[in-house]
Amino acid sequence: MSLSINVSKIPLALYIHIPWCVKKCPYCDFNSHTLPVDDSSLSSQIASQAATADNKALTDDHFTVYVEALIEDINSQLPLIQGREITSIFIGGGTPSLLPIKQYQRLFDHLKSVLPLASDLEVTMEANPGTLEHAPFEEYLKVGINRLSMGVQSFSDTKLESLGRIHNANQAQLATQAAKKAGFKRVNIDLMHGLPNQTLAEALYDIEQAHQAGATHISWYQLTIEPNTVFYRNTPVLPDDNDLADIEEQGSALLTQLGYKNYEVSAWVGDQDDQCRHNVNYWQFGDYLAIGAGAHGKITLMEEGIYPEFERGIYRFSKTRLPKDYMNYEGFPKVVGFSPIADEDLSGEFMMNALRLSCGVPLDLYNDRTGLSAAEITPIIERLQQQGLLVNKADLIQPTALGRRYLNQVLQAFL
Repeated sequence: MSLSINVSKIPLALYIHIPWCVKKCPYCDFNSHTLPVDDSSLSSQIASQAATADNKALTDDHFTVYVEALIEDINSQLPLIQGREITSIFIGGGTPSLLPIKQYQRLFDHLKSVLPLASDLEVTMEANPGTLEHAPFEEYLKVGINRLSMGVQSFSDTKLESLGRIHNANQAQLATQAAKKAGFKRVNIDLMHGLPNQTLAEALYDIEQAHQAGATHISWYQLTIEPNTVFYRNTPVLPDDNDLADIEEQGSALLTQLGYKNYEVSAWVGDQDDQCRHNVNYWQFGDYLAIGAGAHGKITLMEEGIYPEFERGIYRFSKTRLPKDYMNYEGFPKVVGFSPIADEDLSGEFMMNALRLSCGVPLDLYNDRTGLSAAEITPIIERLQQQGLLVNKADLIQPTALGRRYLNQVLQAFL
């Protein structure tokens, strides 16, 4: 590859994957695995909702070994930093709040010792509302986690049961309020719509409850049935296309009425400063290191000698999926794929991310992140403008309302 890119202009983030859940949800196709514990374990305690946090029975050894693997993993990626600061960290899963707080302290002590962290670093952790699935929220703040993303999905007990969730609506409200009371300024609530047998009124109720709970950011997205899930094998009754269109239209109107702005296809924020910085970096085709079982990363490799076997270029990579393999893997980095993005695929890769943003994308960012000239995609942009799908104002490419509705077709033009 012959690209020439100034890497210092590309933000760098870090993704951390914690792969365990108490229970696998029937709609989930993420790399998550049931906790490997016995019948007296945390898993059973949560299922019965009968124990206190002091009674968690998962041995520390399992988590200790996993954190050791994370530490080795990040050490192997230090050359990929190439003189940059880490601007954000996102801890996803699975259920990251299942990892004991002392293990987070150990991990973050190491990250702070080896990584150049930005002074205004954003650190997001996904958390479930179940009372037995997380430490007191104040403890996460002490470690350095300063943004929470609560996997609520719905404020209806009936819908939560149909989704296989192990928390209830009251716990969701209380957990969100407790996080705010503990001092979290930025709390995202994840909501899904188009749930089994969901009515318009039920979908709007979820939005109202998220707002009342104090969400500063709402991720609101449609349930989709993915292969290799329980719902794929036994699909529940879902709202039809007309009902889904009504939910989307009126839900968006309600979010706007409540003061939220739609800055990305499924992301709504009350204040622009509360946007998820880590996700914006994804959408703007930034770089990100990745550690943990099944974690995926993207890196722009321009310095000679970092990986002598690889040419300069833009690469995606992933880690071995199964936690047991990740923890037992001999030799680092634990990479199962380190693949270049071909020059002819870069336009599609870039636009597939950037055009999700309501504000669009500056054309000079296209050059900075891909090393390609925007002149090469000008004919495509002009054709989409003529079709009413894109606007181009002062070299800012932005989807129109029609373009957002038919975003897949817009993106297909760049592939």
